[in-house]
Amino acid sequence: MDDMKIVPLRVIKSDKGDIYKGVSIQDDDFKSFGEAYFSSVIKNEIKGWKKHKKMTCNLIVISGEVKFVTFNSKTKIFNSVICSKSNYSKIIIQPEIWFAFKGLKNKNILLNIADIPHDPLESNTMQLSKIKYDW
Repeated sequence: MDDMKIVPLRVIKSDKGDIYKGVSIQDDDFKSFGEAYFSSVIKNEIKGWKKHKKMTCNLIVISGEVKFVTFNSKTKIFNSVICSKSNYSKIIIQPEIWFAFKGLKNKNILLNIADIPHDPLESNTMQLSKIKYDW
């Protein structure tokens, strides 16, 4: 899966509340820090399709359950993964890859730690119906 890298993340158990690791400057796949933001997605709603020209997204589900799907327009290949606390992972999506995500639980929140600051001219969006995927 060159279009979507799945990196299992470490959970440190604690009697007073667990610690969920995210991104470290020491990670081999960490490029640089641009900004971090949270996004919510309502149950059974889908956000996407989106494709960044330069940004690498490091996506971590912090609440609920989210299905991520990538589409490589050159190879016409889809990849998908479901992330939650039980499958605590970081999804890395490189530039020039279309992606969308669907909320599967009642409360779904994800964190994107991007390698560059948000720029509305840096990404493209497309209606869901333009890329056929059976959600």
